[in-house]
Amino acid sequence: MSKVIEVKNLTKSFGNFTALDKVNLNVNKGEVHGFIGPNGAGKSTTIRVLLGMLKADSGQVKVFDQDAWKQSVDIHRRIAYVPGDANLWPNLTGGQTIDLLLKMHGGPVNQTRLDDLIQRFELDPTKKSRTYSKGNRQKVVLIAAFAADVDFYILDEPTSGLDPLMERLFQELVFEAKENGKSVLLSSHILSEVERLCDSVSIIRKGQIIESGTLDELRHLTRSKLTIQTEMPVPGLAQLEGIHDLVEMDDNHYQMQIESQRLNAIMQHLSDFNLVKLESQPPTLEDLLLHHYENPQGGQ
Repeated sequence: MSKVIEVKNLTKSFGNFTALDKVNLNVNKGEVHGFIGPNGAGKSTTIRVLLGMLKADSGQVKVFDQDAWKQSVDIHRRIAYVPGDANLWPNLTGGQTIDLLLKMHGGPVNQTRLDDLIQRFELDPTKKSRTYSKGNRQKVVLIAAFAADVDFYILDEPTSGLDPLMERLFQELVFEAKENGKSVLLSSHILSEVERLCDSVSIIRKGQIIESGTLDELRHLTRSKLTIQTEMPVPGLAQLEGIHDLVEMDDNHYQMQIESQRLNAIMQHLSDFNLVKLESQPPTLEDLLLHHYENPQGGQ
């Protein structure tokens, strides 16, 4: 599978502070890749290096197999970038701003596509940018991004300031882009959004990538939530290896958290007591992040 982004051992320091420490990051063609982590973890710095706004101290940073710093002008013709807090030209209207952003790509503008996006986002393009709310400023840059004929979207907190209906529209546009073979790097604090949209994720913490892979590949690091009912009591359940936070209720009902790698052995044990009810909830992306924040070394 061809790579849109290939970052190897990226290091970037500001004085004595190391913002990025040997970061490795890959995004494949046609993939939506989530880039998540706490504030100050290094997400925006990584994105600025990808955009050619910052020069890496060391390491390899390629976009479309081109050097992100030396060939940034060529790269920018094929990408659309949406920041989390758009600063627009105050005396231009929203429509003029969109037109200007699209002209920077150098290609022809699909006016039908542009008009459709303006309508779907319910934006009044005749108003001056200085009169827009934060949500409307965000709509302007999202419309310009999704109206552009590009291969790769870099989205840094793109739904900041949008209401739930517009967030849903944004998600639809990401799915449409993926269906058309486009690639997306999505940095977001809305974990449900990342979980819904992304094929894979990279988690960055203190300038280092601590986990990277598909959500299914990463779920083994956390615990599944299990609710069961058996025909007879299950003695010694709390002492079984891999079971945590056991809650015993009436009528042989039990709630617990189970380490994913122990799930098969635990289920075999429970089957001896005649299971009559079983509800399993896989770990969420939020569970995964909490796992890393509370256990920096990745331990259980």
